[in-house]
Amino acid sequence: MKNFLVIGNPIDHSLSPKLHNYWFKKNNIRAVYEKKLINIENIENIFNKIKKGELNGINVTVPFKKLVIPFVEKLTPEANKSNSVNTIYVEDNKIIGHNTDIAGFELSIRHIKYEIKNKKIFVLGAGGVVSSIILGLKNMGCSKIFISNRTTQKAKDLKNYFNDLEIIEWGKVPEFDMIINATSIGLQKNDEIKLNYKEIGSNKFFYDVIYNPVQTHFLKIAKEFGHRTENGKMMFIYQAHQAFTIWNNVMPKIDDEVIKLLEND
Repeated sequence: MKNFLVIGNPIDHSLSPKLHNYWFKKNNIRAVYEKKLINIENIENIFNKIKKGELNGINVTVPFKKLVIPFVEKLTPEANKSNSVNTIYVEDNKIIGHNTDIAGFELSIRHIKYEIKNKKIFVLGAGGVVSSIILGLKNMGCSKIFISNRTTQKAKDLKNYFNDLEIIEWGKVPEFDMIINATSIGLQKNDEIKLNYKEIGSNKFFYDVIYNPVQTHFLKIAKEFGHRTENGKMMFIYQAHQAFTIWNNVMPKIDDEVIKLLEND
């Protein structure tokens, strides 16, 4: 029996066990996938379990995507480029840190047939997933990336990594085509991003990496103002699909049944 885990804090919102366990069953794989709430001091213990063979792989979510890097023995090019790890596996007795968020984001945008090329993108947040989103946006040919974060230093750290970013003061809004919430604001019921929606203009695209809840306050208000909206469900599915394939050497199906499975939570 194989054992897999997703680690994070908070972790209640994660639907990773639901999706992976569904795919295990569909593909007749003897494995179990669970979620675990951890603190930074628990990371070493998790990696010891991987070394002992008690865990076959893990996914990493907020806020540990950068914090796990010192514990892996090798980074894939994707993880190295993004300085972010969301998938961990063992290959040739080495613990490998990988990033499936870049591909997950790009595939989710292709899935909904939105054209990023030559668009101005405004990204809210500077956490572990943001570097992956920036790389995905650059791969798809956007013309400009603005970034805003509650802690300005974190935005500056990202600008050191991607020097063509333009930092926007938190609460201010530049002229954009697409806005992405890549913060954790929205995971809790009463979370609200303070934006002056009246001054944003029309026909914008609001994208939230959060997929549970299905509609955050950020998307709800945007929809009321007539903007196009999309949550992070497809990004979540596509990044999970890549991790599952790496761990099991089996490519699971992404179909209507999978999408409905997550909508019904």
